[in-house]
Amino acid sequence: MTALTREARLLKTFAMLADTLVDDYDVVDLLQSLVDACHEHLAATAAGILLADPAGELELIASTSEGTHLVETMQLAAQAGPCIECYRTGSVVSVADIDAVPAEWGAFRDSAVAQGFLSADAIPLRLRDVTIGTLNLLRSEVGGAPEEDLVTARAFADVATIGILHERTLRQSEALTQQLEHALSTRIVIEQAKGVVSFTNDVPIDRAFELMRKYSRDHGLRISDVAGRLVRRELHLKEDSP
Repeated sequence: MTALTREARLLKTFAMLADTLVDDYDVVDLLQSLVDACHEHLAATAAGILLADPAGELELIASTSEGTHLVETMQLAAQAGPCIECYRTGSVVSVADIDAVPAEWGAFRDSAVAQGFLSADAIPLRLRDVTIGTLNLLRSEVGGAPEEDLVTARAFADVATIGILHERTLRQSEALTQQLEHALSTRIVIEQAKGVVSFTNDVPIDRAFELMRKYSRDHGLRISDVAGRLVRRELHLKEDSP
């Protein structure tokens, strides 16, 4: 990929994200677009976004794969690992060699290495003194991420933060809480819908989520709306659904 092509694709991605930021935008759709963009344009084998709930606990909201193992790795990193360190400090945390992390990050290390993830970066979703979560990149090679990738990842994180907070949520803490709670509750519905699709099609959870995303894109629907219809049994999604 030439530098010009990469730049053009990044500009197109930022334009798409800007179009997403309308009055009735959906937080989960925005964040899913961001992690997909990280996977497509950056040197990231996998990516995920964690948001803090009202109690300050990090929860996975969007990821490039819904496979159980990736979700588990992200959750472990939120308990003791680069994600929680990034959230606590509000600074980028880069791990060039996951196998050499501190002993207290052992559970995260073991899960990540077992899946072939050898390095990682955690970028804060932060605006001024407000940190609401982290954007996390996992790679299958040892070593630091290219500087241009980190710069782009920071820009993606800024877009996510601005999209979630908006100016009004900086002035109204209650609005921020409602926004985050909506994202978390939406995630629960998506989890339920994945289970429905997985069971009815006899496919893995990861494949079930792919079917949901494809249907939402093909029909111009939010994935949260598709999930709600699946849970309410208003939609029956099959492998060959048009």
